[in-house]
Amino acid sequence: MPRMLDVSDEVRAEIGDEEADRLLAGDNAPGSYDCTSCRTPGDSEREPTSTVLFIGDETAVLAFAHAGCLPSQVVQVTEEQLQGAVRSIGGDIAPGAAAPAVTEPERAVPEQAVLGVTSGLVLIAGELHPALVVEPTAPIVRPGTTGAGDDFLPLLIEQGFMPLTELTGVPPVLHGWSVLLAVGRLHAILQPGTDGGQPVAWWQAHQPLQVTDGWRAAANKHQQVLMYAAPVGSIGRQPREDLLRDALDKAAANGKLVAAALPLAGT
Repeated sequence: MPRMLDVSDEVRAEIGDEEADRLLAGDNAPGSYDCTSCRTPGDSEREPTSTVLFIGDETAVLAFAHAGCLPSQVVQVTEEQLQGAVRSIGGDIAPGAAAPAVTEPERAVPEQAVLGVTSGLVLIAGELHPALVVEPTAPIVRPGTTGAGDDFLPLLIEQGFMPLTELTGVPPVLHGWSVLLAVGRLHAILQPGTDGGQPVAWWQAHQPLQVTDGWRAAANKHQQVLMYAAPVGSIGRQPREDLLRDALDKAAANGKLVAAALPLAGT
C-alpha cells in the first residue's frame, strides 16, 4: 500500500530516485514507526510522514517523523552523533536506505573558536520565549585576516542578525536559519548552505543537549527559538535564568548583543 510519505528533493538527491520511488510505493517504508523527533508512534499509512536523512562523516541513516514535527530534510551530523541516532531510532531505519560516504560538513567557524551555547527562557512582553545564548570562548576574526580584533558580531549582522540595545520585543525571524531539536534534545543551529544548498551546521553539539520541559514546551508553542549572541566576556556562565537575563540586558545596553528568531526544526 502506498505510504503518506514526503521525500524532499534534497533527500531524493542523496538516496537516489530508485530508492525514493520504492519508499513512496511502500516497498521499504515502515507502516508504523517511532517519530525521530517526538518519539511517539506514527503510521505512514494513515498520517503524513517525513523522511529525514541523517548524514555522518562516512554513513547515513534514513529515519521517519510526523510531518508536523519535522519536514523532510537532510541533517548533517558527526559520525558519533549518527551512531547515537542509530541506537535511538534503530527500529526506524529503512533497509537499504544508507547513502554513500560523504565528506565532513563545512565548518562555519574557525576551528580555534569554541562557541558556548546556553539555553534559557526569556520573558518578553509578559510571555516566556525559548532562547539560546551564544558566546565564543575567544575573539573571532574574519576568515583570511589576522590581528587581535573581534568580528563576531559584524559577521552575524552580515548574516541578518539585528543589533539590540534592549530586550523589549521579539527580534525578526531570520529565514534560512533554524534550530534543530530531535528526540527531545538540542542538536544544532543550522545556517543556509552555499549557493542555495542544503543547510549546514553553524554550531553543532558534541553530544545532543538536554533542554528543560518548560523550554521545549515554549519552543513547541512558538515554533521558533530566539538566538542571542555576544562577544567573548560579555555574558559568562550564569547559573540562573534571572542572572542570565541581567547579563543579556547589560550586553544590550553596552551595544554588544545581536539577535534573531530562528524557526524550530523538530520538537
